Amino acid sequence: MIKLINLDQAVLNALKLFQEQRLPTLKLPSFKRLLVVGSVTGKILFQGTDAVFADESTYLQKLNVVKSIDGAVIISASGGKHAPIIAKELQKRKKKVILLTTNINAPARECVNEMVVFPKLPEPYTYNTSTYLGMILSKTKENPLQILHQIQKIKIPGNLKKYDSFFFIVPPEFDLVREMFLIKFDELFGAKVSARVFTAEQAKHAKTIVPSEKELFISFGWENILFGKNRWNILLAKNIGYGMMMVLGYYVIGQIQKQHSPYFKENIERYCKEASKMFGERIGVMVG
Repeated sequence: MIKLINLDQAVLNALKLFQEQRLPTLKLPSFKRLLVVGSVTGKILFQGTDAVFADESTYLQKLNVVKSIDGAVIISASGGKHAPIIAKELQKRKKKVILLTTNINAPARECVNEMVVFPKLPEPYTYNTSTYLGMILSKTKENPLQILHQIQKIKIPGNLKKYDSFFFIVPPEFDLVREMFLIKFDELFGAKVSARVFTAEQAKHAKTIVPSEKELFISFGWENILFGKNRWNILLAKNIGYGMMMVLGYYVIGQIQKQHSPYFKENIERYCKEASKMFGERIGVMVG
């Protein structure tokens, strides 16, 4: 089994990096209608705008339907995989393309009008902690040191291994992180450990009909007195941003990873070999 850090350590490393590194400022040209293609990070960066959001499966549909789109931002940590394909299609349609990436040698760089490169650290494949955190902090302007201090105050239960399912309850204003947390659970645990993520209001709508003795309810910034038998309430400072919410969830998921069997570490080498064939490019266990 390969020796890799857990996700919680990736969080701590990323916060240290951004105490030392300046982040680029994202300044976009004035577009009639912007298409944002990529991860949940794109939705966070352009939250509150009239942007059209898409991924590798839906961008063509959005381009065909929303005729006013005249520019696009592609968000891809590697700048590879689907990014060059999408960028070529956008340029073919005469749309200006801006790539947000952490790879100065991104394969898509030849197919875009502009590239903004964010700092990152070497991390295990799929962790994407420093990569997307840097982009989010460039928008929210949160202080990495203050985030670190908040995380260090968390008291971690020592019995997380006894649970095989986790129910995260997040503040409603951070609804977008729900998808990020679910993706991270998929990557680290597959079907071995399950997760559900809702806001407190969403949780009220028939999410807890079937109980499980092995499910832990973890609430962020809200005292859960309603849901589940097993509860862990995590206090939050006031006026936090998406950067804090993202890494707090990742840190907790890393603690779960640390206390469970090393499913990710046992399988990541095999998966990277398969993914390299699938995407037609070399994908290493460590990225960066």
